[in-house]
Amino acid sequence: MEKTNTPLLEMRNIKKDFFGNQVLTDINITLGEGEVLGLCGENGAGKSTLMKILFGMNVIRETGGYEGDILLNGQKVAFETPFDALAAGIGMVHQEFSLIPGFTATENILLNREPKKRNVISEVFGDRLDTLDYNQMTGRAETSIEKMGFHVDKNMVINEMPVGHKQFTEIARELSKDQLKLLILDEPTAVLTEKEAEALLDSIRAMSKNGIAVIFITHRLQEILSVCDKVVVMRDGFVVKDVPAKETNVNEISKWMVGRNVDTAASVEVRDEKDAKTIMSIRRLWVDMPGEIVRDVSLDVKEGEILGIGGLAGQGKLGIPNGIMGLYEAGGTVELDGKQIPLNSPRKCLDASLAFVSEDRRGVGLLLDETLEWNVAFPAMQVQNKFLKNYLGGLIKWRDEKAIREVTERYIDELAIKCTGSKQKAKELSGGNQQKICLAKAFALEPKFLFVSEPTRGIDVGAKALVLEALRRFNRESGVTVVMISSELEELRQVCDRIAIVSGGKIAGILPATNPSEDFGMLMVSMVK
Repeated sequence: MEKTNTPLLEMRNIKKDFFGNQVLTDINITLGEGEVLGLCGENGAGKSTLMKILFGMNVIRETGGYEGDILLNGQKVAFETPFDALAAGIGMVHQEFSLIPGFTATENILLNREPKKRNVISEVFGDRLDTLDYNQMTGRAETSIEKMGFHVDKNMVINEMPVGHKQFTEIARELSKDQLKLLILDEPTAVLTEKEAEALLDSIRAMSKNGIAVIFITHRLQEILSVCDKVVVMRDGFVVKDVPAKETNVNEISKWMVGRNVDTAASVEVRDEKDAKTIMSIRRLWVDMPGEIVRDVSLDVKEGEILGIGGLAGQGKLGIPNGIMGLYEAGGTVELDGKQIPLNSPRKCLDASLAFVSEDRRGVGLLLDETLEWNVAFPAMQVQNKFLKNYLGGLIKWRDEKAIREVTERYIDELAIKCTGSKQKAKELSGGNQQKICLAKAFALEPKFLFVSEPTRGIDVGAKALVLEALRRFNRESGVTVVMISSELEELRQVCDRIAIVSGGKIAGILPATNPSEDFGMLMVSMVK
């Protein structure tokens, strides 16, 4: 709730264009002390660009700056760099992580703000030779983790953490800053399970009570209504609605976002594949993936089905595809079409016509500095010699630029990827459109078996149905067997034929997707012996 007459933040008549394309037009936003603002819009609506302007990101200055005014506590500000914004009390947790992989959670939380202590050498030669006060660092890290309300191992190294814990480490880092007045959260729950997301919503409520204002960007609209004081909806670079959260609902927000009614619960034809042959047989699988328990998974996947894998955070659902595809050490046996797949060997999985869309799109999925064409075509070119022309009887191979462009344009069209063209760099796309490129890359491999993990992570309500429909079509028309891992049970129920629930690192049960949600909920909390 607003505590003073002067707003904490005002953004007036903000305009911005990128490479001649107008991406923001006349944006006006007001935010009071301790107020929580939900910022909604489809991918490409301009939400992240607006926040980059507020946070003084270099990309804004490097592309000609912006028009309009930003006022903080009634005073006009112009942040040249994020350091200026941080000094003014604005923090930001980005959609993609900005953590140092080889450092612990504590070291990342207090990076460049580490408490130091004097020693004999620094007394003589100056404070540059002070040593780090590890006891104080640990205490401050613990305090910020407690403020957040979700336990993260303060001593764990970042590159050993599951994705959700990395997100909480970023939030803890911002909460450790004493001067924090406003925190921008850009898709913070996209990588979180339901349980983790609820913990984050509790954390946002606590921040608000302590006078910290929050700008909360998410595609999970129910979260917006649950935690926000007001909702601002953007579409195509304009603010189309600014209303109190208690005066609206999910259907209204969806309609404002996309300019049409959205059916988020589209029914799907569920097939009974019990007579189909088993295409993949998993026996006694264990996986050593931090934050995940996979200790004894046995599972049969039927040819041509879409099998969902769900479960609570850390129970093993993400570990299964990561272990089978060789990204983490694994044991047990996996057979595809009667032939054993060697574990701990990603290339042999690809050679066997397996493909994987990871939940970690930047760490595993994309070549950010390369074009969309190169991202879509490169794996198929490397693994299958597709999109290559042979010269001199195959002695010389050269890229078939026309075929590469055509396949990329096909998926840009089919998946409605918002971009300037197939030559645009992957890093210039919004997060949800980057996720679609990861799907396109897997589709271009034309595998016989596809693992897809959290396929709609970071994708807006309008695009979510489109992506799920693309997966369904890929399965039905191409005959590709799909195993889909998701934290969202309702999403699995919309798309899958059967759903397996993982609990305690084992399969708790497999049910038809048409079963009531309560049946799956019971499996999630069951203790598998």
